[in-house]
Amino acid sequence: MKVISLHKEEKELIELAVENNRHAQHQIYSKYAPKMLSVCRQYIKDVHQAEDIMITAFMKVFTNLKNFKHEGSFEGWIRRIMINESISFIRVQKKVKFLEDENFVEEKANNIESQFSVEDIQFLIDNLPDGYKMVFNLYCIEGYKHQEIAQMLGISEGTSKSQLSHARKMLQDNVLKLKNYQNGTE
Repeated sequence: MKVISLHKEEKELIELAVENNRHAQHQIYSKYAPKMLSVCRQYIKDVHQAEDIMITAFMKVFTNLKNFKHEGSFEGWIRRIMINESISFIRVQKKVKFLEDENFVEEKANNIESQFSVEDIQFLIDNLPDGYKMVFNLYCIEGYKHQEIAQMLGISEGTSKSQLSHARKMLQDNVLKLKNYQNGTE
């Protein structure tokens, strides 16, 4: 029995997809589309728009596949394209505003035990203003540093920190409201 490493299979699949092999491209799409839809959905509230963004981003993935250097995670490379495409969409819509907060003082994050469903949490994140939501997702979900976020969004590092702090505060307030609502005390 011949054992083929998964990494080698993925590399061969990518090489076939670079040569416009539709079956290989379909396999890549099928493998990563569900995860990437949820990445786009983190930034785009409407699931149909998020799906459109994901499809557009996959077109960029296949167009630029020849540029993938096999030096890092292939999934991470695709994820970055999804994030950039989502941010570009929001910018084009001109829905995002970043306010410079000169009186900003960074607060420690409070851990609130979650008794909420994934849908509840997504609802709370969706209701953040777009600027807060983008910075929150990039920092808390994707793990980018404030310097990287500032560079990606064309804002200062201080603005990134301020947006995150405001997002956390708003989430905490809304979690309390949701908790009170569910307990019948509001």
